[in-house]
Amino acid sequence: MEEELLHKSYDGKLMRRLLAYARPYWAIILVSLLFLLGDALLQVLGPLLTKTAVDRYLAPAGEPVLPWLEALLAEDAREGLTQIGLLYFASIALALVLQFGQQYLMQWTGQRAMFDLRRDIMTRLQEMDVRDYDRSPVGRLVTRVTTDVDALNELFAQGLVTVLGDVFVLLFIVAAMFRLSPGLTLLMLLVLPLAFGITVAFRRVVQAANRRVRLAVARINAFLQEHIAGMSVLQLFNREARASEDFCEINRMSLEAHKETISAYGWFYPAVEFVSLLAFAGLLAWGGTEVRASGLSMGVLVAFFQYGMRVFRPIQDLSEKYNILLTAMAAAERIFLLTDKDATIKGPAAPKPFPQRPAAIEFDDVWFAYNEEDWVLRGVSFRIEPGESIAVVGHTGAGKTTIANLLLRFYDINRGTIRLGDVDIRQMDPRELRRQFGVVLQDPFLFTGTIGGNIRLGNANIGRPQLERAAEQVNLDGYLRSLPEGFDHPVRERGAGLSTGQKQLIGFARALAHEPRFLILDEATSSVDTETEIRVREALARLVSGRTSLIIAHRLSTIQRADRIFVMHKGKLRESGAHQELLALRGIYWKLYRLQYQEQEATPQTAE
Repeated sequence: MEEELLHKSYDGKLMRRLLAYARPYWAIILVSLLFLLGDALLQVLGPLLTKTAVDRYLAPAGEPVLPWLEALLAEDAREGLTQIGLLYFASIALALVLQFGQQYLMQWTGQRAMFDLRRDIMTRLQEMDVRDYDRSPVGRLVTRVTTDVDALNELFAQGLVTVLGDVFVLLFIVAAMFRLSPGLTLLMLLVLPLAFGITVAFRRVVQAANRRVRLAVARINAFLQEHIAGMSVLQLFNREARASEDFCEINRMSLEAHKETISAYGWFYPAVEFVSLLAFAGLLAWGGTEVRASGLSMGVLVAFFQYGMRVFRPIQDLSEKYNILLTAMAAAERIFLLTDKDATIKGPAAPKPFPQRPAAIEFDDVWFAYNEEDWVLRGVSFRIEPGESIAVVGHTGAGKTTIANLLLRFYDINRGTIRLGDVDIRQMDPRELRRQFGVVLQDPFLFTGTIGGNIRLGNANIGRPQLERAAEQVNLDGYLRSLPEGFDHPVRERGAGLSTGQKQLIGFARALAHEPRFLILDEATSSVDTETEIRVREALARLVSGRTSLIIAHRLSTIQRADRIFVMHKGKLRESGAHQELLALRGIYWKLYRLQYQEQEATPQTAE
């Protein structure tokens, strides 16, 4: 799995691609940087105010660090301390405003950038070849748009700009400390290598743990997507206990990975805190001696204790930012691996227009394999004249549905040619090609929304009159009249709550409302009962009338209405002709008829 791949801690090429999503918002990012710079300066000002209060009023000694401030302060200690206190409060309040503004602006920028990224991913998902969906679990693709994009949002909102704020704080504080006392500053810096060593060790542990967390999350998503979609099968075969055991195993993997991360954070922060306390102990021991021996002011020592607390906080934050960067780089690599896939099914630079006159469908020596040379179709050739109705029959795996997939150019053939009106379909725009076809599947896919919305599928040219006419022609109007909302009746995910027959009728209405020139029925009546099939026969007759139709047949009643029947066997077109002609041959079709259709032929006739 992609989640198991090792990733670079930092990849400049990936970072440049990510920054491209932030580029439209550069002005807001610049304002955020200014807020960070102001906050970093205020972090330096606080201890200097404390030093001024101590050295001027509490324990007078030392040189003034802020002469402009000293000139403004009152001589009276109580009044002066009140002034300093108000300044300190003002600096804290201003820092709060700056921090809020910076966080708000970067969170806004991150959400806008992620909105753009999700839009690009969705666009790419709709352009991907059907073959890519055959190979990619749905749970993995959903993870790209959700978990991985959220990881990148963390980078934009908390990583890109705030890391500069931490660097500013460190630089300004070190500069202020050198200004106050180079000796105490060197003492503080002596423990920094130890703090950075702890950070490096923490980084390595967290990197490995986060990789296991990502893998566990991806497996949980894939498991849940598969088992929730197949919940009826689990319950039917009483597999709930086994599914729970399998999920517990995957869930425990996530638990163990998160425990490693928690453990790493558990010892990292106390370890950095311990190093900071060592520095404070050194300050207290050596700084106190310097105060007594060399005249180092008490205010400087107090300011160093405050600066010490501020120095180690950015180090801890930088470690957290590194973790965010690491996660974001891995997420970006997986996202761009998805978006960079080139679609193989695409039109030429100058596509030929779809024929306006009635066009024949022609397969000319077509060979096709889903996997290498495991041929599904072997040298298939036939011609369907305009307005002709063709039924395709054969055993499972004979290549019936593959013919429809190739005609719609969901896959490209390995050899041969498929033509519409003497034009190779590879020379046409795939979207324009598919616009000419209406397809009714064995299990029509319904989207969350309304019945009318599922018939229109976003086509604004289909108005209310067209909806009503299509529903009437496919015998759906009777069911709609029983609903208070009619076409506005809500449809839940995948048509939950609707019967198979109702979903099938909606599929017929969808195909009819779009007025296609060609029609493909892929086992369109195999999942409905006999009574429902009788109701849709007239709908089928209206759908087929005047259109070139390819019917992947299951029921005999559908086959008998076809002008010709193609018999597929082991990837080859073995027989072709009308129903009675093929029966007279006493070949493959005759055997299929006896095995599968003879009983079905008697049932509809009895029902009629």
